[in-house]
Amino acid sequence: MLVKEALLETVIGPTSALPQNALPEIAFAGRSNVGKSSLINSLMNRKSLARTSSRPGKTQTINYYKINNACYFVDLPGYGYAKAPEAERAAWGRMVERYLKQSRQLRFIFQLVDIRIEPTKDDLKMHDWILEKGFLPVVIATKSDKLKKNETIRQTAAIRNKLNMKAEDIFFTFSAISKQGRDEILNYIEARIMPM
Repeated sequence: MLVKEALLETVIGPTSALPQNALPEIAFAGRSNVGKSSLINSLMNRKSLARTSSRPGKTQTINYYKINNACYFVDLPGYGYAKAPEAERAAWGRMVERYLKQSRQLRFIFQLVDIRIEPTKDDLKMHDWILEKGFLPVVIATKSDKLKKNETIRQTAAIRNKLNMKAEDIFFTFSAISKQGRDEILNYIEARIMPM
């Protein structure tokens, strides 16, 4: 899949109505500071269309990026940022839950985890919730450039085990630095939702 056009089309907050899109939507979910914006920018072949920040919890809206006039990448607010006020975290949670319940065009969800650590309680909760809603999470382990090959293999096995993933469940490793995994993820997207 070659991304020729990408634009930020819609931004919604906790009280905004969801857009009634006709194109397929692919959601990106993950803990704050897991590298979600960096992944989305890499897939779109843009440097900063999705805003990145060294401060966790930066994304506080649901952002819809229109891709090739064929689908949307939907960037969901990061979860698990402990320093955010409780009321703010609750609002983010309700917004994400509402999206996952109400979107009629959501085809699948990429769940991002940090390859350097085992999935947290928040990761496990999100994973279980995605399954409960009838979706099969596609897991992307980010920051793979931080580990050596043997460590990557070991951590991949540990993450899959912690999330109770089956052998056939889809799992990618990704590095925003080396772009490792980018083409595989784009090819997966194309195979799942793009017209033949």
